[in-house]
Amino acid sequence: MNVFVFPGQGSQFPGMGKELYSNSKSAKKLFDKADKILGFSLSKIMFEGTDEDLKRTKVTQPAIFVHSIAKLREFDPKIKPDFVAGHSLGEFSALVANGTINFDDGLKLVSARANAMQKACENNRGTMAAILGLDDKTIINECEKFNKYVVAANLNCPGQVVISGEFEAIKEICILFNNMGAKRSIQLSVSGAFHSELMGDAKKELKEYINSIEFHEPICPIFQNVTGNGVIDKNEIKKNLIDQMVSPVKWSDSVVNMINLGAKNFTEIGPGKVLCGLIRKINREVHVESAQ
Repeated sequence: MNVFVFPGQGSQFPGMGKELYSNSKSAKKLFDKADKILGFSLSKIMFEGTDEDLKRTKVTQPAIFVHSIAKLREFDPKIKPDFVAGHSLGEFSALVANGTINFDDGLKLVSARANAMQKACENNRGTMAAILGLDDKTIINECEKFNKYVVAANLNCPGQVVISGEFEAIKEICILFNNMGAKRSIQLSVSGAFHSELMGDAKKELKEYINSIEFHEPICPIFQNVTGNGVIDKNEIKKNLIDQMVSPVKWSDSVVNMINLGAKNFTEIGPGKVLCGLIRKINREVHVESAQ
């Protein structure tokens, strides 16, 4: 069984998509269309912008989405997915891949999401950190007991959890985790506390936008971040997409559940190879490749 997986924020890089734009008529058409929909030249920032330009949430998210769909359109049309999944932002690319939403609506949604998150970041200052070498349960329990607001936000693979919360809380709990035997605690260069209640305002804003977009019956299940389970009901997909804003990304559960249902071939479609690395850490026996 074939699985298409799509990356999230953090996989961007300067010059992303430039080669695609030069070598593919359909990719060029897609990038030009995206610039028109967004009302600014996203492609120019992707091709010529600096690392800092690409780190701005309102640029990062549409850039990764457009790059992923351009790659998807170039992929062998004879290979169809049995399942799809995306890491955080990548869920929107996955929903285009399984026919739940079209490219235009997907880009508008991603842009609305990015702007809502940017606003929430400015109103509720927070950050994130990756904790390496401790088990999920230990991290979740310590976050729940901690006297300041901090949560487990991304359960990526065994031994890698990203936490999210208030600045001081992240700083202090990282020291605690290091004392408990974590291999490393790495504060991430992000603009806010994603996948936590500090994104509550963004969730409300996105809910209105999602409910205004037409969702279609998917051609195959999407394994969503909020539950880690496969979903084909379009109303449930909408609900999970909204809840994702303030809920942990259960990536490890999603991958394990797909493998238990017969998934053998995973293809990462989009910039970077982050998900390939995570899937290999979850299960070394499945075939993993990048279509970038």
